[in-house]
Amino acid sequence: MAKRVALILLNWNTPVHTANCVRSLQQHCADELFDIIIADNGSADGSLKLLKEQFPNLIYIDNQENLGFAAGNNRGLIYSIKNGYSYSLVMNTDTTVDEDIVLKLSTHLDNYTLAAAVQPAIYWMHDKTKIWNGEGSFNLLTGTTSSSAKSTVDKGGHKTVAWVTGCCMMVRNASLVRAGGFNKLFFLYYEDVDLSFRLRECGCELHYLPSGKIYHEAGVSARVEKKEGFLSPVIHYYISRNHLWIIRRYCNPWYYPVNLIYNGFYYLALLAYFKLRGRNEKARLLIKGLNEGLFTPKSLIWTPDNINIG
Repeated sequence: MAKRVALILLNWNTPVHTANCVRSLQQHCADELFDIIIADNGSADGSLKLLKEQFPNLIYIDNQENLGFAAGNNRGLIYSIKNGYSYSLVMNTDTTVDEDIVLKLSTHLDNYTLAAAVQPAIYWMHDKTKIWNGEGSFNLLTGTTSSSAKSTVDKGGHKTVAWVTGCCMMVRNASLVRAGGFNKLFFLYYEDVDLSFRLRECGCELHYLPSGKIYHEAGVSARVEKKEGFLSPVIHYYISRNHLWIIRRYCNPWYYPVNLIYNGFYYLALLAYFKLRGRNEKARLLIKGLNEGLFTPKSLIWTPDNINIG
């Protein structure tokens, strides 16, 4: 009989961070409740071999190529659903815990049957007193997402939120079968927002549980140190494109003029900054992202093939 929770870690050339995450989970969480599934996204640094040597009893999925955050995690979610787990806990590999987060989040979903997903408070790794991601909200007027760095509810309670982050989210598998998984076309960025909104469209709630906590280093796999700066240029492509897809599907059309003006100024300012700093690859990919974000037909984005995992 399967354990209740499948804990999914998506590794891409980060074996040290993944190993640290696994050790913290094994130290602080009761292993009779969950299995750890490591899905490797075609790492080129021998990650899979290294991790298997250190943790031979874990479950491994070799994606053989970089499928992105969305499709890479979907492989783990598919395994979770097909093997009878009740819940799937998606966590970034650059996170650690110092409490039984698996028990805390699964108990919350047990107690709140209307909730499809729950996330804890996520603190910075370098400053464990400050929240990196908390209560998620969405501004329909500007078409922007945000996350509060302050706890707005009593430590013993929870808050119903607009979206939960893929950095650490426990999802009810029965709800995933109804709403679908991460949209693989998003690849990375905003795929968690999109999934959150589709779960809510199914009539489910999303909860933020500030009494739960994990620690996040943030951005490990996206960092470069080149002429173009510390953030990989391709990140701007995915962020701009996927952000516009979110606006086009989930914002009220009456707000489109405000959405256009607000975000138009932002992206034009960002483009001007890249050109002035000589970051031409970032400028090129930003333009590409904006073009695809505005003109890709919605019928090609939210297809059954892109989201189905049941």
